[in-house]
Amino acid sequence: MIALDGYDLRLLAALQTDGRLTNQELAERVHLSASQCSRRRQALEEAGVIRRYRAEIDGERLGLGVTAFVNVQLSRHSEHNARRFRDVIADCDEVLEAHALTGDMDYLIKIAVRDLKSFADFVNTVLLAHETVAHVTSRIVIETLKSGGALPLRAGSGG
Repeated sequence: MIALDGYDLRLLAALQTDGRLTNQELAERVHLSASQCSRRRQALEEAGVIRRYRAEIDGERLGLGVTAFVNVQLSRHSEHNARRFRDVIADCDEVLEAHALTGDMDYLIKIAVRDLKSFADFVNTVLLAHETVAHVTSRIVIETLKSGGALPLRAGSGG
């Protein structure tokens, strides 16, 4: 874990809200000079705290009308099976997030697809067709109440 001070936390909070901020704009929000902000931002990037910058895109406006959460249970628990399943998921553009879990299911996958037919095709031809998968359960999102939330950054975070 990296030690962060109040300036770092304010810098990260500002970038979570708007990753396009210039160093000058960031400096005004954080109350540091632009050069100090630049150095701090670069240090946070190099430390891996800031992993990347990207645009948040509205999938529905692009025709991705179905979001689903899919629980996957593997047929056998082994390092080899887990690696093979992870490799399959890594190559799927439909997969927005994938998490290994504790409990009765091994993975939780969030996917976005055009429609229910596309969803069924993904489940049947990608997940259920893979020999590492034993069981799949899914839930279709009917309404998103909150998404793209920022991490809760407070004084004392990070060390």
